[in-house]
Amino acid sequence: MGIEIRPLEPNDKDQWLALWSGYLAYYKTKISDEVSEVTWQRILDKEFNINGYCAVDKTGNLLGFVHFLYHPVTWSKASRCYLEDLFTSTDARGKGVGRALINAVYDAADKHGADQVYWLTEDFNTTAHLLYDKVAKRTPFIKYAR
Repeated sequence: MGIEIRPLEPNDKDQWLALWSGYLAYYKTKISDEVSEVTWQRILDKEFNINGYCAVDKTGNLLGFVHFLYHPVTWSKASRCYLEDLFTSTDARGKGVGRALINAVYDAADKHGADQVYWLTEDFNTTAHLLYDKVAKRTPFIKYAR
């Protein structure tokens, strides 16, 4: 499958929004259109600390996206890269799109000087685990939230 990984651009909004809706549906969550719009604007704003890449096929269709950000930590002088969202269309799964998006984040984090790239996933997301176990090391941490 010939794909290009590139930063999200303003004219990607409609396709991104369709994928974003699928991502939110997967996690059985709803957010307001206003929050989705703010998220989109933050991704496009070069001064804001949320980055977005997309995977595009030869015809210009978005196959998936990844959002990531950098933050300081107390355990290192370098920043960390948090891969917050990763989603591919159903048709693109198993074709290297997710791996390509993760590798693009790895490359960006290396250029940024981040000492680590990390993300969270649900324990029952076994399909994603198949990929994640090949491209990263699973940690023993458990997330708590309020």
